[in-house]
Amino acid sequence: MSTLDEAIAAASVFAGLSTAGLELLAGCATGADFREDQLLFREGDTAETFFLVGSGRVALELHTVDRGGIVIETIEAGQVVGWSWLFEPYRWHFDARAASAVTAIAFDAAGVRAACEHDTALGYELMKRFGQVMIDRLQHTRVRLLDVYGSVHVD
Repeated sequence: MSTLDEAIAAASVFAGLSTAGLELLAGCATGADFREDQLLFREGDTAETFFLVGSGRVALELHTVDRGGIVIETIEAGQVVGWSWLFEPYRWHFDARAASAVTAIAFDAAGVRAACEHDTALGYELMKRFGQVMIDRLQHTRVRLLDVYGSVHVD
């Protein structure tokens, strides 16, 4: 088993997937490195890739006209960056910027989607797992926006 395969199998988001599912993911994966402050992707661009962070930190940013980029969440080693690749029109909803030097595994989104179409059990498992990632990210975003804008009282 290669280091890439081992890293994929060790990631919590992929824990317990079948050997065949892990092999399909590994077949869509390559190594990727980003220098500090480099963009992994930009809001509105096509979501062609998603990432498993191996080392370093990735900041998810929401761009505002008056404040520039606001960090919504920081993704650490062992976590995935990106879920927009799952849903048409496959466009990023945030910017992702390397908050430090980052090593990652980049997954070809079209290849993973094709694997999921072929192996629907894998597709269902990934949908559940990335659905949980989405819920977690949305909760972080909600809390961060409350920090930025303060609480709102409704009468």
